Amino acid sequence: MPLTGERTVPGLAQENYWFRRHEVVYRRLSNLCAGRDVLEAGCGEGYGADLIAEVARRVVAVDYDTATVAHVRTRYPRVQVVAGNLASLPLPDASVDIVVNFQVIEHLWDQPQFVAECARVLRPGGLLLMSTPNRITFSPGLDTPVNPFHTRELNAAELAELLSDGGFALERMYGVFHGPELVAMDARHGGSIIEAQIARAVADAPWAEDLLADVAAVRCEDFDLMTDDERDIDESLDLVAIAVRS
Repeated sequence: MPLTGERTVPGLAQENYWFRRHEVVYRRLSNLCAGRDVLEAGCGEGYGADLIAEVARRVVAVDYDTATVAHVRTRYPRVQVVAGNLASLPLPDASVDIVVNFQVIEHLWDQPQFVAECARVLRPGGLLLMSTPNRITFSPGLDTPVNPFHTRELNAAELAELLSDGGFALERMYGVFHGPELVAMDARHGGSIIEAQIARAVADAPWAEDLLADVAAVRCEDFDLMTDDERDIDESLDLVAIAVRS
């Protein structure tokens, strides 16, 4: 799949930081999907749905983009992929145990409608697993998201309210943070490896060898997931929520 900035694509050195930052959430939460019927709402390239399929009983993936659906169908045959609108999920009521929605909610125009659809397709006591960039750190001080593909970004309180208003009980919320290796990379690149990548992209400049080497070396293990008891969640990079259908 081409790299457009709308979705993360694995296997590209230049994209590896963002890929690993997304992948870590799949890896940390995939155990919750073991033996369950799982829907990934907004599957993108499909690597996450395939990772979940290693442990789940069944994985259905839904994406709006027909080219993406064709790609997932070809590359990840153990994932049952369907084209559909997340505002009207193409699944029956109470048909899955878990809905996975990672790095997608910020792209949607009608977020409450989507959360209501998640509640509809989940069985009683089912889980909604959601991650999204933390508005406070992702688009600091901006009235509109820095990413042109985002419609509305959320902070922790706003995400909790969205889920609660949609009929979910928030069981736990984590923040994604840089671990020691990434903190060291931040220091090597003027204080932020994220800003170093953005500055290069905005300037449409070639990759500096040291920056590309560091980006290509990032691992899932370089990110920490912490609760608000461990660290101020408003300082996190991404928010990760585990919510139960009431």
